[in-house]
Amino acid sequence: MPILKHHKNLSFKKWFAYPKGQQLLMIANELNRAKNWIIKNNIENVNLCYERAFELTDITISDNKWVGKRKELLRFGEYLAEQYTKPQKSLDINSQLYRGLIALSPESYNMLN
Repeated sequence: MPILKHHKNLSFKKWFAYPKGQQLLMIANELNRAKNWIIKNNIENVNLCYERAFELTDITISDNKWVGKRKELLRFGEYLAEQYTKPQKSLDINSQLYRGLIALSPESYNMLN
């Protein structure tokens, strides 16, 4: 298992113990933080939020409970990477990523509503 750069105190075992909805909401938290930094036009902090979201997404993909949804998680990562590499960050795209991520699990969707 790789060493985590941004979540040093998080073990894979601990992450895998979280239900699917909780995992998605924790990734979504990073997108929500990124939204706040986009509004403040602080690209450096936006990118740090995206890096943390990448890290959590990578751990999630390796969790066996996501076997049937790995393709969608990988696609989410691709769209996140597109946003990450752009010099200007889009609130609209960030919001689309957030909603798309939450929609991957009825549990996470229901936790928010």
